Amino acid sequence: MRNAPGLAYRVLLVGGGLRILARTLFDGDALTSAGECGFSEALDTVRAQIPDVLLIDLTSVEALDAIERIMAERPTPILGLDPGSLSRGEAFRALALGALDVVERAVSPGPDFWHATARRLTMLAQVRVVRHVQGKLKRLAAHEGADAPFPLVAIAASLGGPKAISHVLRVIPRKFPAPVAICQHISDGFTEGLAHWLSTETPLRVQEATHERAMEPGTVYIAPSGGHMLVRPDGKLVLDTRPPVRGFRPSCDLLLSSAAESFGRRCIGVILTGMGRDGARGLKEIRERGGRTIAQNAETCVVYGMPREAVQIGAAEEILPLDRIGPTLVEWVETC
Repeated sequence: MRNAPGLAYRVLLVGGGLRILARTLFDGDALTSAGECGFSEALDTVRAQIPDVLLIDLTSVEALDAIERIMAERPTPILGLDPGSLSRGEAFRALALGALDVVERAVSPGPDFWHATARRLTMLAQVRVVRHVQGKLKRLAAHEGADAPFPLVAIAASLGGPKAISHVLRVIPRKFPAPVAICQHISDGFTEGLAHWLSTETPLRVQEATHERAMEPGTVYIAPSGGHMLVRPDGKLVLDTRPPVRGFRPSCDLLLSSAAESFGRRCIGVILTGMGRDGARGLKEIRERGGRTIAQNAETCVVYGMPREAVQIGAAEEILPLDRIGPTLVEWVETC
């Protein structure tokens, strides 16, 4: 699948010195930089930036450790660069750990090499990767038995979202035993008005989220424009001012991914009408960690973009018309 028109694939460079070496990598319009980091912080950077593809310099065994951690927790297409400092066996181990491909580079590769690498990265960015089996077992074992303070519903929406959200929330009772965290793509300055309007559409309490706010069941929290909203395992909200992710701040992927990490099997994720693919990866995280997931169906969407991407990558447990989503949330939350 090609990226959305006008949007370049975001490449994270992992390994010291790549930014200088790969100065011609972003000469075209197919790729853009998601930053550069070392091996030890690679997983955290992938979590924060959600790149489309990684370019990892295989200069030490730390690179292999980074690949293993990433493919266990945040599976992302990876291209490894073999500078010859590792044995061929170690280079093949990178593939065994989940890297999609490994290419050999000279000490000082020229523009032709980087242009060819850019084409390869563009191709790999379109591959849907899965968790490495060994890493998945480790992840599940680490998460087993983690109990969140209450269930959580996390909703992602974009174009056409306000009306769809109101339709879902109006059937949820005041004593709903879970908080609802919502990321809606909307123009700056409009989230406070959205919260006020939704409060007239639902029996639930609705408010714009604030930093370090302790969530309460029966309350809806709207991510403010201009900042990312995440949730912590203790049930508190975190507002993050890091740069936009794939052009969005707040990012649906960041909200849903944090919900997956913090609430695991006690999380219900929903992706509603919207253009693009923001939220699909986060929804898949929720499903892979034992939570339950819903995507709005094409017939009731204003734009079947975000839900379609979620369906295509296997993130949606159920694909439902809009009028069935609210009642399903009421049913599911009782068993979370």
